[in-house]
Amino acid sequence: MNGPFISLIIPVHNVEYRWLEAAIDSVRRQTYPNWQLCIADDGSSRQETLNYLRNLRDERIQIVFLNTNRGIATASNAALHLAQGEFVGFLDHDDELTPHALQEVAQAIAEYAADLIYSDEEYIKPNGRRYSAHFKPDYSPDLLLSINYICHLAVYRRSLLQKIRGLREGYDGAQDHDLLLRFLEQTDRIVHIPKILYRWRRIPGSTADQFAHKHYAWEAGRKAVAEALQRRSIAGEVTLGKYPGIYRVRREIHNHPKISIIIPFRDLPAVLERCLDSILNRTAYPHFEIIGVSNQSREPATLKLIADYPRRDTRLRFIYYDQSFNFAAINNLAARQAKGDHLLLLNNDTEVIHPDWLQVLLEHSQRAEVGAVGAKLYYPNNTIQHAGVIIGIGGSAGHSHKCFDRNDPGYFNRLEAIQNVSAVTGACLMVKKNLYQALDGLDERNLPVALNDVDFCLRLREQGYLNVFTPYCELYHHESRSRGLENTPDKQARFQQEICYLRQRHAALFTRGDPYYSPHLPLDRETFGLRFRQLRPMAFALRNEWQAHHSLLGIMAELSRELLRLIHRV
Repeated sequence: MNGPFISLIIPVHNVEYRWLEAAIDSVRRQTYPNWQLCIADDGSSRQETLNYLRNLRDERIQIVFLNTNRGIATASNAALHLAQGEFVGFLDHDDELTPHALQEVAQAIAEYAADLIYSDEEYIKPNGRRYSAHFKPDYSPDLLLSINYICHLAVYRRSLLQKIRGLREGYDGAQDHDLLLRFLEQTDRIVHIPKILYRWRRIPGSTADQFAHKHYAWEAGRKAVAEALQRRSIAGEVTLGKYPGIYRVRREIHNHPKISIIIPFRDLPAVLERCLDSILNRTAYPHFEIIGVSNQSREPATLKLIADYPRRDTRLRFIYYDQSFNFAAINNLAARQAKGDHLLLLNNDTEVIHPDWLQVLLEHSQRAEVGAVGAKLYYPNNTIQHAGVIIGIGGSAGHSHKCFDRNDPGYFNRLEAIQNVSAVTGACLMVKKNLYQALDGLDERNLPVALNDVDFCLRLREQGYLNVFTPYCELYHHESRSRGLENTPDKQARFQQEICYLRQRHAALFTRGDPYYSPHLPLDRETFGLRFRQLRPMAFALRNEWQAHHSLLGIMAELSRELLRLIHRV
Protein backbone atom coordinates (compact mmCIF):
# COMPACT_ATOMS: atom_id res chain seq x y z
CA MET A 1 0.00 0.00 0.00
CA ASN A 2 1.11 3.56 -0.65
CA GLY A 3 1.55 5.94 2.26
CA PRO A 4 2.82 5.44 5.79
CA PHE A 5 1.54 2.68 8.01
CA ILE A 6 -0.25 4.32 10.96
CA SER A 7 -0.94 2.58 14.26
CA LEU A 8 -3.73 3.91 16.45
CA ILE A 9 -3.61 3.42 20.21
CA ILE A 10 -6.73 3.08 22.40
CA PRO A 11 -6.41 2.47 26.16
CA VAL A 12 -9.71 1.06 27.43
CA HIS A 13 -11.15 0.93 30.94
CA ASN A 14 -14.79 0.19 31.83
CA VAL A 15 -16.18 2.31 29.02
CA GLU A 16 -19.78 1.85 27.91
CA TYR A 17 -20.08 -0.52 24.98
CA ARG A 18 -21.79 2.09 22.76
CA TRP A 19 -18.92 4.62 23.11
CA LEU A 20 -16.23 2.02 22.50
CA GLU A 21 -18.04 0.68 19.48
CA ALA A 22 -18.38 4.21 18.09
CA ALA A 23 -14.65 4.83 18.58
CA ILE A 24 -13.61 1.61 16.86
CA ASP A 25 -16.14 2.02 14.06
CA SER A 26 -14.73 5.49 13.36
CA VAL A 27 -11.38 3.83 12.70
CA ARG A 28 -12.92 1.14 10.51
CA ARG A 29 -14.63 3.83 8.42
CA GLN A 30 -11.36 5.58 7.54
CA THR A 31 -10.92 6.35 3.85
CA TYR A 32 -7.20 5.68 4.31
CA PRO A 33 -6.63 1.91 4.44
CA ASN A 34 -3.08 1.59 5.74
CA TRP A 35 -3.72 1.44 9.48
CA GLN A 36 -3.56 -0.81 12.53
CA LEU A 37 -5.60 -0.47 15.73
CA CYS A 38 -3.85 -1.40 19.00
CA ILE A 39 -6.07 -1.73 22.08
CA ALA A 40 -5.04 -2.31 25.69
CA ASP A 41 -7.76 -3.09 28.20
CA ASP A 42 -6.66 -1.69 31.54
CA GLY A 43 -8.14 -4.33 33.84
CA SER A 44 -11.79 -3.56 33.09
CA SER A 45 -14.39 -5.08 35.44
CA ARG A 46 -17.35 -4.04 33.29
CA GLN A 47 -18.56 -7.16 31.52
CA GLU A 48 -20.05 -5.41 28.49
CA THR A 49 -16.65 -3.80 27.82
CA LEU A 50 -14.83 -7.13 28.04
CA ASN A 51 -17.42 -8.99 25.98
CA TYR A 52 -17.24 -6.46 23.18
CA LEU A 53 -13.45 -6.58 23.03
CA ARG A 54 -13.31 -10.38 23.12
CA ASN A 55 -15.79 -10.67 20.27
CA LEU A 56 -13.93 -8.30 17.95
CA ARG A 57 -12.90 -10.09 14.77
CA ASP A 58 -10.67 -7.96 12.59
CA GLU A 59 -7.12 -8.80 11.55
CA ARG A 60 -6.23 -5.10 11.65
CA ILE A 61 -7.05 -4.93 15.36
CA GLN A 62 -4.72 -6.26 18.07
CA ILE A 63 -5.76 -6.40 21.73
CA VAL A 64 -3.89 -6.96 24.97
CA PHE A 65 -5.66 -7.48 28.32
CA LEU A 66 -3.97 -6.24 31.51
CA ASN A 67 -4.75 -8.22 34.66
CA THR A 68 -5.18 -5.15 36.87
CA ASN A 69 -5.96 -1.47 36.44
CA ARG A 70 -2.57 0.18 35.93
CA GLY A 71 -3.53 3.63 34.69
CA ILE A 72 -3.78 5.28 31.29
CA ALA A 73 -0.03 5.66 30.75
CA THR A 74 0.75 1.99 31.38
CA ALA A 75 -2.21 0.86 29.27
CA SER A 76 -1.20 3.15 26.41
CA ASN A 77 2.35 1.82 26.52
CA ALA A 78 1.03 -1.75 26.47
CA ALA A 79 -0.90 -0.92 23.30
CA LEU A 80 2.14 0.90 21.94
CA HIS A 81 4.14 -2.34 22.20
CA LEU A 82 1.73 -3.85 19.67
CA ALA A 83 2.28 -1.00 17.20
CA GLN A 84 4.06 -1.73 13.94
CA GLY A 85 3.37 1.54 12.17
CA GLU A 86 5.92 4.16 11.28
CA PHE A 87 3.54 6.64 12.92
CA VAL A 88 1.35 6.36 16.00
CA GLY A 89 -1.83 8.26 16.88
CA PHE A 90 -3.84 8.23 20.09
CA LEU A 91 -7.62 7.87 20.38
CA ASP A 92 -9.58 7.93 23.64
CA HIS A 93 -12.00 5.05 24.13
CA ASP A 94 -15.09 7.28 23.97
CA ASP A 95 -14.09 9.60 21.11
CA GLU A 96 -14.16 9.36 17.31
CA LEU A 97 -12.07 10.17 14.26
CA THR A 98 -13.64 11.88 11.27
CA PRO A 99 -13.68 9.62 8.18
CA HIS A 100 -10.82 11.40 6.36
CA ALA A 101 -8.59 11.87 9.43
CA LEU A 102 -5.85 9.40 8.54
CA GLN A 103 -5.92 10.39 4.86
CA GLU A 104 -5.18 13.98 5.87
CA VAL A 105 -2.42 12.85 8.22
CA ALA A 106 -0.80 10.67 5.56
CA GLN A 107 -0.83 13.55 3.08
CA ALA A 108 0.80 15.86 5.62
CA ILE A 109 3.50 13.29 6.36
CA ALA A 110 4.25 12.90 2.66
CA GLU A 111 4.28 16.63 1.95
CA TYR A 112 6.24 17.88 4.97
CA ALA A 113 8.23 14.89 6.26
CA ALA A 114 6.75 15.70 9.64
CA ASP A 115 7.50 14.00 12.95
CA LEU A 116 4.39 15.31 14.72
CA ILE A 117 1.08 16.07 13.07
CA TYR A 118 -1.87 17.56 14.93
CA SER A 119 -5.31 18.72 13.92
CA ASP A 120 -8.26 20.78 15.04
CA GLU A 121 -11.02 19.08 17.02
CA GLU A 122 -14.71 19.42 17.75
CA TYR A 123 -16.73 18.65 20.87
CA ILE A 124 -19.76 16.42 20.75
CA LYS A 125 -22.47 15.62 23.24
CA PRO A 126 -23.23 12.03 24.32
CA ASN A 127 -25.76 11.77 21.48
CA GLY A 128 -23.09 12.72 18.94
CA ARG A 129 -24.35 16.23 18.32
CA ARG A 130 -21.54 18.71 17.78
CA TYR A 131 -21.67 21.89 19.85
CA SER A 132 -18.24 23.53 19.67
CA ALA A 133 -14.95 23.38 17.80
CA HIS A 134 -11.37 24.25 18.66
CA PHE A 135 -9.60 25.89 15.74
CA LYS A 136 -5.97 25.88 16.81
CA PRO A 137 -2.90 27.93 15.93
CA ASP A 138 0.15 26.47 14.28
CA TYR A 139 2.92 25.37 16.61
CA SER A 140 3.29 27.84 19.48
CA PRO A 141 5.95 26.63 21.96
CA ASP A 142 5.03 29.18 24.61
CA LEU A 143 1.34 28.34 24.36
CA LEU A 144 2.14 24.64 24.81
CA LEU A 145 3.96 25.45 28.06
CA SER A 146 0.84 27.33 29.18
CA ILE A 147 -1.81 24.81 28.14
CA ASN A 148 -2.04 21.58 26.16
CA TYR A 149 -3.72 23.15 23.16
CA ILE A 150 -2.49 20.42 20.77
CA CYS A 151 -4.32 17.57 22.50
CA HIS A 152 -6.22 15.69 19.72
CA LEU A 153 -5.59 14.47 17.09
CA ALA A 154 -1.84 14.01 17.57
CA VAL A 155 0.16 11.56 15.47
CA TYR A 156 3.83 10.86 16.34
CA ARG A 157 6.77 9.29 14.53
CA ARG A 158 7.13 5.95 16.36
CA SER A 159 10.94 5.89 16.37
CA LEU A 160 10.98 9.10 18.42
CA LEU A 161 8.30 7.75 20.74
CA GLN A 162 10.51 4.76 21.34
CA LYS A 163 13.50 7.01 21.95
CA ILE A 164 11.68 8.81 24.79
CA ARG A 165 10.20 5.48 26.02
CA GLY A 166 6.57 6.36 25.45
CA LEU A 167 4.29 7.70 28.14
CA ARG A 168 5.31 8.04 31.79
CA GLU A 169 3.45 6.90 34.86
CA GLY A 170 2.56 9.50 37.47
CA TYR A 171 1.05 12.01 35.02
CA ASP A 172 -2.46 10.56 34.65
CA GLY A 173 -4.82 13.19 33.32
CA ALA A 174 -1.91 15.11 31.76
CA GLN A 175 0.06 12.20 30.31
CA ASP A 176 -0.45 13.50 26.77
CA HIS A 177 0.86 16.95 27.72
CA ASP A 178 3.96 15.39 29.27
CA LEU A 179 4.44 13.24 26.16
CA LEU A 180 4.20 16.23 23.83
CA LEU A 181 6.70 18.28 25.82
CA ARG A 182 9.26 15.45 25.83
CA PHE A 183 8.63 14.51 22.19
CA LEU A 184 9.06 18.08 20.93
CA GLU A 185 12.49 18.23 22.54
CA GLN A 186 13.52 15.72 19.85
CA THR A 187 12.26 17.50 16.73
CA ASP A 188 11.04 20.75 15.24
CA ARG A 189 9.26 19.11 12.30
CA ILE A 190 5.72 19.85 13.44
CA VAL A 191 2.71 20.23 11.16
CA HIS A 192 -0.73 21.54 12.07
CA ILE A 193 -3.60 20.43 9.85
CA PRO A 194 -6.21 23.20 10.18
CA LYS A 195 -9.12 20.79 9.81
CA ILE A 196 -11.36 18.98 12.29
CA LEU A 197 -10.14 15.39 12.35
CA TYR A 198 -11.13 14.45 15.90
CA ARG A 199 -14.47 14.35 17.72
CA TRP A 200 -14.12 14.70 21.50
CA ARG A 201 -17.15 13.38 23.35
CA ARG A 202 -17.95 15.09 26.65
CA ILE A 203 -19.52 12.63 29.06
CA PRO A 204 -19.31 12.61 32.85
CA GLY A 205 -15.94 11.30 34.00
CA SER A 206 -14.35 11.45 30.53
CA THR A 207 -10.98 13.04 29.83
CA ALA A 208 -12.90 15.82 28.09
CA ASP A 209 -13.91 17.31 31.44
CA GLN A 210 -11.05 15.97 33.54
CA PHE A 211 -9.74 19.35 34.68
CA ALA A 212 -13.15 20.44 35.90
CA HIS A 213 -13.41 17.50 38.26
CA LYS A 214 -9.89 16.13 38.77
CA HIS A 215 -7.46 18.51 40.42
CA TYR A 216 -4.75 15.83 40.26
CA ALA A 217 -4.73 16.14 36.46
CA TRP A 218 -4.10 19.88 36.74
CA GLU A 219 -1.26 19.28 39.17
CA ALA A 220 0.15 16.52 36.96
CA GLY A 221 0.26 18.99 34.08
CA ARG A 222 2.06 21.56 36.25
CA LYS A 223 4.61 18.90 37.15
CA ALA A 224 5.10 18.00 33.48
CA VAL A 225 5.76 21.63 32.52
CA ALA A 226 8.11 22.15 35.49
CA GLU A 227 10.14 19.11 34.49
CA ALA A 228 10.27 20.37 30.90
CA LEU A 229 11.90 23.56 32.19
CA GLN A 230 14.47 21.51 34.10
CA ARG A 231 15.31 19.37 31.07
CA ARG A 232 15.73 22.50 28.96
CA SER A 233 17.88 24.25 31.59
CA ILE A 234 15.36 27.06 31.96
CA ALA A 235 15.59 28.66 35.39
CA GLY A 236 12.12 29.39 36.72
CA GLU A 237 9.00 27.99 38.31
CA VAL A 238 5.59 26.82 37.16
CA THR A 239 2.39 27.73 38.99
CA LEU A 240 -1.24 26.86 38.37
CA GLY A 241 -3.05 29.40 36.22
CA LYS A 242 -6.37 31.11 36.70
CA TYR A 243 -8.45 28.26 35.25
CA PRO A 244 -8.02 24.46 35.26
CA GLY A 245 -5.49 23.24 32.74
CA ILE A 246 -3.62 26.56 32.49
CA TYR A 247 -0.07 27.04 33.79
CA ARG A 248 2.11 30.06 34.32
CA VAL A 249 5.82 29.80 33.64
CA ARG A 250 7.84 32.36 35.63
CA ARG A 251 11.38 32.65 34.29
CA GLU A 252 14.22 33.98 36.41
CA ILE A 253 15.77 37.31 35.40
CA HIS A 254 19.45 36.98 34.57
CA ASN A 255 22.06 39.67 35.42
CA HIS A 256 19.43 42.39 36.01
CA PRO A 257 19.92 44.28 32.73
CA LYS A 258 18.98 47.91 32.30
CA ILE A 259 15.76 48.78 30.47
CA SER A 260 15.29 52.01 28.52
CA ILE A 261 11.64 53.08 28.52
CA ILE A 262 10.92 55.32 25.54
CA ILE A 263 7.84 57.54 25.80
CA PRO A 264 6.96 59.87 22.90
CA PHE A 265 4.53 62.71 23.69
CA ARG A 266 3.19 66.03 22.54
CA ASP A 267 1.80 68.12 25.40
CA LEU A 268 -1.15 66.56 27.29
CA PRO A 269 0.79 67.06 30.54
CA ALA A 270 -1.85 65.42 32.75
CA VAL A 271 -1.75 62.27 30.61
CA LEU A 272 2.05 62.18 30.65
CA GLU A 273 2.17 62.84 34.38
CA ARG A 274 -0.15 59.93 35.09
CA CYS A 275 2.02 57.63 32.97
CA LEU A 276 5.30 58.76 34.56
CA ASP A 277 3.96 58.62 38.10
CA SER A 278 2.62 55.10 37.59
CA ILE A 279 6.07 53.97 36.44
CA LEU A 280 8.02 55.73 39.14
CA ASN A 281 5.66 54.86 41.99
CA ARG A 282 4.58 51.33 41.09
CA THR A 283 7.57 49.66 39.47
CA ALA A 284 9.45 47.09 41.54
CA TYR A 285 12.29 46.51 39.07
CA PRO A 286 14.81 49.31 39.73
CA HIS A 287 17.15 49.02 36.75
CA PHE A 288 15.54 51.30 34.20
CA GLU A 289 15.75 54.72 32.64
CA ILE A 290 12.95 56.76 31.10
CA ILE A 291 13.55 58.74 27.91
CA GLY A 292 10.68 61.13 27.26
CA VAL A 293 10.65 62.38 23.67
CA SER A 294 8.88 65.70 23.23
CA ASN A 295 7.41 66.19 19.78
CA GLN A 296 6.87 69.95 19.52
CA SER A 297 5.31 70.37 22.96
CA ARG A 298 4.33 73.96 23.67
CA GLU A 299 2.07 74.09 26.72
CA PRO A 300 3.59 75.78 29.80
CA ALA A 301 2.45 72.91 32.03
CA THR A 302 4.30 70.44 29.79
CA LEU A 303 7.48 72.51 29.80
CA LYS A 304 7.32 72.74 33.59
CA LEU A 305 6.92 68.98 33.82
CA ILE A 306 9.96 68.50 31.55
CA ALA A 307 11.98 70.73 33.84
CA ASP A 308 10.79 69.30 37.15
CA TYR A 309 10.72 65.53 36.74
CA PRO A 310 14.46 64.89 36.09
CA ARG A 311 15.21 66.69 39.36
CA ARG A 312 12.81 64.37 41.18
CA ASP A 313 14.27 61.17 39.69
CA THR A 314 17.60 60.95 37.89
CA ARG A 315 16.44 57.91 35.92
CA LEU A 316 14.29 60.22 33.80
CA ARG A 317 15.49 62.51 31.03
CA PHE A 318 13.92 64.29 28.07
CA ILE A 319 15.02 64.74 24.49
CA TYR A 320 13.39 66.62 21.62
CA TYR A 321 12.07 65.74 18.18
CA ASP A 322 11.04 69.04 16.63
CA GLN A 323 9.67 67.83 13.31
CA SER A 324 6.20 66.76 12.20
CA PHE A 325 4.88 63.63 13.90
CA ASN A 326 6.68 60.45 12.85
CA PHE A 327 6.22 57.74 15.45
CA ALA A 328 8.90 55.53 13.93
CA ALA A 329 11.50 58.29 13.73
CA ILE A 330 10.76 59.46 17.29
CA ASN A 331 11.38 56.00 18.72
CA ASN A 332 14.46 55.46 16.56
CA LEU A 333 15.94 58.73 17.81
CA ALA A 334 15.47 57.70 21.42
CA ALA A 335 16.76 54.17 20.77
CA ARG A 336 20.06 55.58 19.50
CA GLN A 337 20.48 57.48 22.79
CA ALA A 338 19.27 54.69 25.05
CA LYS A 339 21.70 53.22 27.58
CA GLY A 340 19.73 50.07 28.35
CA ASP A 341 20.21 46.53 27.09
CA HIS A 342 16.47 46.34 26.38
CA LEU A 343 14.14 48.94 24.91
CA LEU A 344 10.54 49.38 25.95
CA LEU A 345 8.43 51.37 23.52
CA LEU A 346 5.61 52.81 25.63
CA ASN A 347 2.77 55.17 24.81
CA ASN A 348 2.33 58.23 27.00
CA ASP A 349 -1.35 57.34 27.53
CA THR A 350 -0.61 54.10 29.36
CA GLU A 351 -0.75 53.45 33.09
CA VAL A 352 1.06 50.74 35.06
CA ILE A 353 -1.14 48.44 37.17
CA HIS A 354 1.15 45.88 38.84
CA PRO A 355 4.65 46.41 40.30
CA ASP A 356 6.20 43.42 38.49
CA TRP A 357 5.26 44.56 35.01
CA LEU A 358 8.85 45.12 33.83
CA GLN A 359 10.06 41.73 35.09
CA VAL A 360 7.15 40.04 33.34
CA LEU A 361 8.22 41.54 30.01
CA LEU A 362 11.93 41.10 30.65
CA GLU A 363 11.70 37.40 31.47
CA HIS A 364 10.81 36.83 27.81
CA SER A 365 12.80 39.64 26.17
CA GLN A 366 15.99 38.22 27.71
CA ARG A 367 15.47 34.91 25.87
CA ALA A 368 17.79 34.49 22.89
CA GLU A 369 15.01 33.12 20.68
CA VAL A 370 12.53 35.93 21.40
CA GLY A 371 12.08 39.14 19.46
CA ALA A 372 9.28 41.41 20.67
CA VAL A 373 7.24 41.01 23.86
CA GLY A 374 3.82 42.59 24.34
CA ALA A 375 1.42 43.20 27.21
CA LYS A 376 -2.27 42.90 27.97
CA LEU A 377 -3.73 46.39 27.65
CA TYR A 378 -7.11 47.56 28.91
CA TYR A 379 -9.38 50.43 28.08
CA PRO A 380 -10.36 52.49 31.13
CA ASN A 381 -13.65 50.54 31.31
CA ASN A 382 -11.70 47.30 31.91
CA THR A 383 -12.20 45.78 28.48
CA ILE A 384 -9.40 44.44 26.30
CA GLN A 385 -7.60 46.89 24.02
CA HIS A 386 -4.71 44.59 23.10
CA ALA A 387 -3.87 40.91 23.64
CA GLY A 388 -1.63 40.35 20.64
CA VAL A 389 -1.98 41.32 16.98
CA ILE A 390 -3.63 39.13 14.34
CA ILE A 391 -2.50 39.57 10.74
CA GLY A 392 -5.29 39.89 8.17
CA ILE A 393 -7.99 41.35 10.41
CA GLY A 394 -9.77 44.13 8.52
CA GLY A 395 -7.40 43.68 5.59
CA SER A 396 -4.29 44.61 7.58
CA ALA A 397 -3.96 43.75 11.28
CA GLY A 398 -6.22 43.79 14.32
CA HIS A 399 -6.06 43.19 18.03
CA SER A 400 -6.97 39.87 19.60
CA HIS A 401 -10.15 39.81 21.73
CA LYS A 402 -10.85 43.51 21.29
CA CYS A 403 -13.39 44.80 23.84
CA PHE A 404 -13.68 41.51 25.74
CA ASP A 405 -14.17 41.88 29.47
CA ARG A 406 -10.95 42.00 31.47
CA ASN A 407 -11.88 38.78 33.31
CA ASP A 408 -13.00 36.86 30.23
CA PRO A 409 -10.76 33.80 29.62
CA GLY A 410 -11.07 34.35 25.87
CA TYR A 411 -11.13 31.83 23.05
CA PHE A 412 -10.10 28.53 24.68
CA ASN A 413 -8.38 30.44 27.49
CA ARG A 414 -6.11 32.37 25.15
CA LEU A 415 -6.49 35.56 27.23
CA GLU A 416 -4.95 33.76 30.20
CA ALA A 417 -1.99 32.10 28.47
CA ILE A 418 1.51 33.19 27.54
CA GLN A 419 1.72 32.50 23.81
CA ASN A 420 3.44 33.28 20.56
CA VAL A 421 1.85 35.82 18.24
CA SER A 422 2.78 37.35 14.92
CA ALA A 423 2.98 40.85 16.35
CA VAL A 424 2.33 43.04 19.38
CA THR A 425 1.45 46.70 19.62
CA GLY A 426 4.11 49.38 19.93
CA ALA A 427 2.04 50.93 22.69
CA CYS A 428 3.97 48.57 25.00
CA LEU A 429 6.69 46.59 23.24
CA MET A 430 9.95 45.32 24.72
CA VAL A 431 12.87 44.17 22.60
CA LYS A 432 16.62 43.77 23.00
CA LYS A 433 18.41 46.95 21.93
CA ASN A 434 20.94 45.12 19.76
CA LEU A 435 18.10 43.36 17.96
CA TYR A 436 16.26 46.64 17.42
CA GLN A 437 19.42 48.14 15.95
CA ALA A 438 20.13 45.09 13.78
CA LEU A 439 16.75 45.58 12.09
CA ASP A 440 17.29 49.37 11.80
CA GLY A 441 14.40 49.99 14.16
CA LEU A 442 10.96 51.04 12.99
CA ASP A 443 10.41 51.93 9.33
CA GLU A 444 10.23 55.73 9.44
CA ARG A 445 10.13 56.14 5.67
CA ASN A 446 7.27 53.87 4.60
CA LEU A 447 5.36 53.60 7.90
CA PRO A 448 5.82 56.92 9.73
CA VAL A 449 2.65 56.78 11.83
CA ALA A 450 0.77 53.46 11.85
CA LEU A 451 1.60 49.77 11.45
CA ASN A 452 5.34 50.31 11.94
CA ASP A 453 5.13 48.16 15.08
CA VAL A 454 3.43 45.34 13.15
CA ASP A 455 6.00 45.56 10.36
CA PHE A 456 8.84 45.49 12.90
CA CYS A 457 7.45 42.35 14.55
CA LEU A 458 6.98 40.64 11.20
CA ARG A 459 10.56 41.43 10.26
CA LEU A 460 11.62 39.81 13.53
CA ARG A 461 9.62 36.74 12.55
CA GLU A 462 11.38 36.70 9.16
CA GLN A 463 14.68 36.43 11.04
CA GLY A 464 13.40 33.41 12.97
CA TYR A 465 12.52 35.10 16.27
CA LEU A 466 9.44 34.36 18.34
CA ASN A 467 7.18 37.20 19.41
CA VAL A 468 5.46 36.73 22.75
CA PHE A 469 2.24 38.00 24.31
CA THR A 470 2.05 37.73 28.10
CA PRO A 471 -1.24 38.34 29.94
CA TYR A 472 0.66 38.89 33.19
CA CYS A 473 1.90 42.36 32.23
CA GLU A 474 -1.21 44.53 32.48
CA LEU A 475 -1.59 48.24 31.79
CA TYR A 476 -4.37 50.67 31.07
CA HIS A 477 -4.24 52.30 27.65
CA HIS A 478 -6.14 55.44 26.70
CA GLU A 479 -5.71 54.75 23.00
CA SER A 480 -4.47 57.49 20.62
CA ARG A 481 -4.92 60.30 23.12
CA SER A 482 -1.85 62.14 21.83
CA ARG A 483 -2.24 62.08 18.05
CA GLY A 484 -6.00 61.58 17.88
CA LEU A 485 -8.05 59.33 15.60
CA GLU A 486 -7.73 58.68 11.86
CA ASN A 487 -10.69 60.99 11.19
CA THR A 488 -9.58 63.40 8.44
CA PRO A 489 -9.24 62.73 4.70
CA ASP A 490 -5.46 63.26 4.85
CA LYS A 491 -5.01 60.90 7.79
CA GLN A 492 -7.23 58.28 6.20
CA ALA A 493 -5.35 58.50 2.89
CA ARG A 494 -2.03 58.14 4.68
CA PHE A 495 -3.35 55.20 6.67
CA GLN A 496 -4.53 53.43 3.50
CA GLN A 497 -1.11 53.98 1.97
CA GLU A 498 0.52 52.40 5.01
CA ILE A 499 -1.84 49.43 4.80
CA CYS A 500 -0.93 48.92 1.16
CA TYR A 501 2.77 49.03 1.98
CA LEU A 502 2.39 46.52 4.82
CA ARG A 503 0.47 44.12 2.58
CA GLN A 504 3.06 44.41 -0.19
CA ARG A 505 6.07 44.12 2.11
CA HIS A 506 4.64 40.99 3.75
CA ALA A 507 2.61 39.67 0.83
CA ALA A 508 3.55 36.04 1.43
CA LEU A 509 2.24 36.15 5.00
CA PHE A 510 -1.00 37.84 3.99
CA THR A 511 -1.50 35.17 1.34
CA ARG A 512 -0.66 32.31 3.71
CA GLY A 513 -2.49 33.74 6.73
CA ASP A 514 -1.45 34.36 10.31
CA PRO A 515 0.05 31.10 11.63
CA TYR A 516 -1.30 31.82 15.11
CA TYR A 517 -4.88 32.39 13.94
CA SER A 518 -6.97 29.71 12.27
CA PRO A 519 -8.18 30.23 8.69
CA HIS A 520 -11.60 29.12 9.96
CA LEU A 521 -11.89 32.15 12.26
CA PRO A 522 -13.26 35.47 10.93
CA LEU A 523 -11.15 38.34 9.59
CA ASP A 524 -13.89 40.96 9.73
CA ARG A 525 -13.85 41.37 13.52
CA GLU A 526 -11.53 41.02 16.49
CA THR A 527 -13.60 38.61 18.60
CA PHE A 528 -12.37 35.17 17.47
CA GLY A 529 -15.84 34.66 16.03
CA LEU A 530 -17.64 34.65 19.39
CA ARG A 531 -21.18 35.94 18.80
CA PHE A 532 -24.74 35.30 19.95
CA ARG A 533 -24.67 31.77 18.57
CA GLN A 534 -21.87 30.97 21.00
CA LEU A 535 -23.98 31.62 24.10
CA ARG A 536 -25.36 28.10 24.32
CA PRO A 537 -21.98 26.37 23.81
CA MET A 538 -20.41 28.80 26.27
CA ALA A 539 -23.08 27.93 28.82
CA PHE A 540 -22.30 24.25 28.33
CA ALA A 541 -18.56 24.89 28.64
CA LEU A 542 -19.06 26.95 31.78
CA ARG A 543 -21.08 24.18 33.35
CA ASN A 544 -18.49 21.51 32.53
CA GLU A 545 -15.26 23.43 33.00
CA TRP A 546 -16.02 25.61 35.99
CA GLN A 547 -18.66 23.87 38.06
CA ALA A 548 -16.00 22.73 40.52
CA HIS A 549 -15.08 26.37 41.07
CA HIS A 550 -18.31 28.33 40.69
CA SER A 551 -21.74 28.11 42.22
CA LEU A 552 -24.83 28.02 40.02
CA LEU A 553 -25.42 31.69 40.75
CA GLY A 554 -21.86 32.42 39.65
CA ILE A 555 -22.39 30.64 36.36
CA MET A 556 -25.63 32.54 35.73
CA ALA A 557 -23.89 35.81 36.50
CA GLU A 558 -21.09 34.97 34.06
CA LEU A 559 -23.61 34.18 31.33
CA SER A 560 -25.42 37.45 32.00
CA ARG A 561 -22.18 39.38 31.66
CA GLU A 562 -21.38 37.54 28.43
CA LEU A 563 -24.81 38.44 27.03
CA LEU A 564 -24.24 42.11 27.86
CA ARG A 565 -20.81 42.03 26.20
CA LEU A 566 -22.22 40.46 23.05
CA ILE A 567 -25.00 43.05 22.89
CA HIS A 568 -22.38 45.78 23.26
CA ARG A 569 -20.26 44.36 20.41
CA VAL A 570 -23.21 44.09 18.05
